[in-house]
Amino acid sequence: MTTALLPRLRRVAGGVLWYLRQASGEARWDAYLDQCRRDGTTPMSRRAFERHRAEHREHHPQSRCC
Repeated sequence: MTTALLPRLRRVAGGVLWYLRQASGEARWDAYLDQCRRDGTTPMSRRAFERHRAEHREHHPQSRCC
């Protein structure tokens, strides 16, 4: 019974981790680094990346229903 529960717990934990990474923006940073590797460009610092994202959100607001 314990061995059947372990894969389910791992799947749930993986889903929670995925959600937290998406919500925190960590996944966007990883995607940016992957893109830089593919393009062969030098990535900006994490601080500069977050500053750029914040400025972009400020200058390009999205309409929301709530």
